[in-house]
Amino acid sequence: MTSVNTGDTSWMIISTALVMLMTPGLAFFYGGLVRRKNVLSIMMQCLLLVGVISIQWVLFGYSLAFGPDHGGLIGGLSWAGLNGVGLAPNPDYAATIPHQLFMVFQMMFAIITPALIVGAFAERMKFGAFLIFSVLWATIVYDPVAHWVWGVGGILRQLGALDFAGGTVVHINAGMAGLAAALVIGRRKGYPDTSPPHNLPFAILGAALLWFGWFGFNAGSALSSGGLAVSAFLATHMAAAAAAVAWAALDWLTSKRPTALGLISGAVAGLVAVTPASGYVTPLGAMGIGALAGLVCYVSVVLVKNRLGYDDSLDAFGMHGVGGMLGALLTGLWATKVINPAGADGAFHGDIKQLLLQFIAVVAVAAYSFVLSWGLLKLVDKLVGLRVSEQNENIGLDLTQHSESAYTLVG
Repeated sequence: MTSVNTGDTSWMIISTALVMLMTPGLAFFYGGLVRRKNVLSIMMQCLLLVGVISIQWVLFGYSLAFGPDHGGLIGGLSWAGLNGVGLAPNPDYAATIPHQLFMVFQMMFAIITPALIVGAFAERMKFGAFLIFSVLWATIVYDPVAHWVWGVGGILRQLGALDFAGGTVVHINAGMAGLAAALVIGRRKGYPDTSPPHNLPFAILGAALLWFGWFGFNAGSALSSGGLAVSAFLATHMAAAAAAVAWAALDWLTSKRPTALGLISGAVAGLVAVTPASGYVTPLGAMGIGALAGLVCYVSVVLVKNRLGYDDSLDAFGMHGVGGMLGALLTGLWATKVINPAGADGAFHGDIKQLLLQFIAVVAVAAYSFVLSWGLLKLVDKLVGLRVSEQNENIGLDLTQHSESAYTLVG
C-alpha cells in the first residue's frame, strides 16, 4: 500500500509550477525574436495552448498517453475525464505523490511541446489553422509518443530506451513537426532578408525563464525530492552553462563579436540536449553534452539552415529537433547506473547496446512525428488554409489576426 509523501508532493507541486512558467517564458523568447508586427500573435499562440491543451489533457489526452496499455502503442480512454485518476498515488508512475499531481505535471509537458513548434511557422500561419493543427497534433502525435516512451507497457519503454525528461517525447517530436511545418507552409515573404529580432531583451528574459523553469522540467522528472532530483538539477545547469559558453565562443571566433543572441541560443541548446540525459549522467557528462550541443546546434542553425534554404523562423528544428536527437544519442554514451540504478550504463560505461537502443528511439519518434505532422498540416490546409494572405503577412499578424498592436505610437 503506497502513501503520499509530503516532501515529494511539495517538490512536485513546485516543479509543476516551474514547468508551467516555461510556456510564458517561451512566449517572451519567441516574441522577442520575431518582428514587432507579430509579437502578440506568437505570444497568443503560446499562451492559448496553456488553456486548450489543459482541457484536451483532462478530457482524454492523459488517458491516451498514460492510461492502461493497448499493444504498446496507446493508452486508450479508460482514464478519460480523469476517471480513476484520484488523490491516491499510482505506484506504476509515482508511488509517493497523488496521481492527479503526476497527471498535472505531465500536463505541463503536453502544453509546451506544441508551443515549441510555433517557432517554425512564426509570422505566417492563420490563427484558426494553428489551433486546429495543435489539438490534432497533441492527440495524434504527442499522446502516442508519450505512451511509447513513458507509459507503462509503451513499446520504447519496454525496449529500454532512456528519456528522463523529454528529449524524444518533447524535443525530437516538436522539432520534426517544426521541420514539416516549415517545409509545408513555405518561406516568409522576403526571406532570408527579413528584419532582425525586434526586442532582444524580451528574448533574454524568455531564455532566463526557460532556464529557471527547466529545473522543474528535468529535476522534477525524478518525481521525488531526493538525490536523483539534485543530480538532475546540477546536470541541467552545467549543460546549459557549457553550451552557452561554447556558442558564445563560436560567435567570437567566427564573427569577432560574441552576441547576446548567441549566448541565449547556446543555453537553450544545452538545456534541450541534456533533457533526456539529466537523470542518468554525471556533472562532467552533462558538461560534455552541453559543449557538444553548443557546437552542433550552432552548425545546424547558422550554417546548415542557410545552406539548405528552408525557413524555420525561430529554429524549432535546428534547436529542438537537432538538440533532442543529439542529447538522446549522447545519453547512450554517458548514462551510468552510478547516478541512477534504475537507468542503464551507456557505451562509455561498458554497454554499447544502449547507444543502439537510443538510436532506434530517435529514428522511430523522428519518422513518426515528421510523417504524421506533414499529413496533419496538409489536412488543415485543405480544411481552412494554413497561411495568411500576402497582404496580411505584410501588415503583420497582430493586427490582421487579433486586431491588436504591441506598440502604440503616442502623440
